[in-house]
Amino acid sequence: MTDYSADKVVWTSRVRDAFGPVVELQDESGQISYYGVEKEFDVGGAAYAVLRPENGSKDDEPEIMKILTSEDGALELVTIDDDDEWENVSELYDELTFPE
Repeated sequence: MTDYSADKVVWTSRVRDAFGPVVELQDESGQISYYGVEKEFDVGGAAYAVLRPENGSKDDEPEIMKILTSEDGALELVTIDDDDEWENVSELYDELTFPE
């Protein structure tokens, strides 16, 4: 079982270092959107990036993407398809952002 505890989080800057503070994402239909890189962290053996739409407001829900690294070191941001993983990472991000 993966440990998604706040005390296990390691803050990173891989995406920001590779692409800068704004990333360009393309959806399935070819639509390009720009997102600001808000946070990046590793937890439970996986890496995640929290992104906000460039033209959105601070009240918009952030997008949480999984960061994958290819064998040649290239980074890729992918949607978290596993519902349990997404729920765990989303709850962890809320805990980190809004501590009690």
